[in-house]
Amino acid sequence: YARGEIPARVNAVIADRECSGRQHAEAAAVPFVLVDRKHADFAAALAAAIPAATDLVVLAGFLSILPPALVARFPQRIINLHPSLLPKYGGAGMYGLRVHQAVLDAGERESGCTVHYVDSGIDSGAVIAQARVPVLADDTPHTLQARIQPQEHRLLTATVARLLAT
Repeated sequence: YARGEIPARVNAVIADRECSGRQHAEAAAVPFVLVDRKHADFAAALAAAIPAATDLVVLAGFLSILPPALVARFPQRIINLHPSLLPKYGGAGMYGLRVHQAVLDAGERESGCTVHYVDSGIDSGAVIAQARVPVLADDTPHTLQARIQPQEHRLLTATVARLLAT
């Protein structure tokens, strides 16, 4: 967004824990909201944090499960970035290095990342786009993640731009 790659205005960055998103938001003069996922009012606070004039909700590194009412409020307008080629290695507990370790444990020859629509399940929404990377013989979860992350950034940027153009 800040580099002008997406013809849109980011109206908020919302996080469920402290993360680098705060620094990115501040650098781009975008409001940042931290919603405590362990708080009893998480669902209401999250819903209130999303500005009314929101066309697309983009989840990247947001690990909390969205409340069903929020998913219903934005049908086919919430997307998520996942570090595997869904439907493989998705679902509860599958995030970050855990995904990459599972890929290596299974002996996969390729991995990658997925942008998908968010539905009422976990990583179960329709796939919008994917990027593939080879799994190398000497890969560790960290080296695989390091090769996938640039693809995540490229894929998410291109997918958001495409969705907003339609």
